[in-house]
Amino acid sequence: MKEKEKAIIEAAIKLYATKGFSSTSIQEIVTESGISKGAFYLYFKSKDALLIAILEYYFDHIEKNLAAFEHENLPPREKFAKQLTALFNTMLEHKEFIIMQSREQAIPLNDEVKALMFRKYHEGHMFYQESLRAIYGKKAEQHLWDLSLMLEGLFNSYIKLLFFNQESFQNEELAEYILRRMDSLVEGLTSEQPVATEEKMKDLFKKTKAFFLAGNGDVKSVIEKMMQVISDIDNNEDLKVSIEVLEGEIDKETPRLPVIQGMLSNFKDQAALERYCKEIAKYYNLKF
Repeated sequence: MKEKEKAIIEAAIKLYATKGFSSTSIQEIVTESGISKGAFYLYFKSKDALLIAILEYYFDHIEKNLAAFEHENLPPREKFAKQLTALFNTMLEHKEFIIMQSREQAIPLNDEVKALMFRKYHEGHMFYQESLRAIYGKKAEQHLWDLSLMLEGLFNSYIKLLFFNQESFQNEELAEYILRRMDSLVEGLTSEQPVATEEKMKDLFKKTKAFFLAGNGDVKSVIEKMMQVISDIDNNEDLKVSIEVLEGEIDKETPRLPVIQGMLSNFKDQAALERYCKEIAKYYNLKF
């Protein structure tokens, strides 16, 4: 990320934390970041594009802080305790921004934002489950969704306390306390049948995605149009393979953006497909 781009993002975060998204103008952002409005538009086409960049910047920051412990030779429980502590710390670093957006519901939930938040929510649960699997092994395996949902509830409840009364708690102690509660939950669940099974959660994510990301249906219709165009192109076997891979990827609960980007690049020399590729790229906030 270039320094000017980072400066714009950090200036916008600061302003959004105090004024909210809707009340902050592009002029205020460029003034705060010390750049010209023309320079702003070199990096971001609109405030909505900037918002996506801010959310990705925030999530990338979280992921880097969590990944910092992956290369340390730590037992799974100790590593996860440190990662939970880092997660508390990172969210507290941005608490003004989070509180403002939550209080005013100021983040515009367009399709790109919804797709990003949906994907990050799923990735968050996968992180919890991988960590819990590493700590508890087979006895937790069939209960991983129940456990990660409970862990999410515990974490979210305590982060609210930290937001408004940080001096009364120690993040490291909270992380250890939560893990001891997970110990009790794992032991208590061994004689229970899981409520949130893998099958149920897959179905739930599919239905939720269909409801909240209605634009995905538009993407499917774009894919169908692309298939019709490809059928009229000579020597189209490679294109057929690419469109099949692309279709399979967007049908997944959490599509892999690098795969979508790679498949779209396979159509760059096909002028008849350009506008369809741009529509898909725009939906997933990719470059084409």
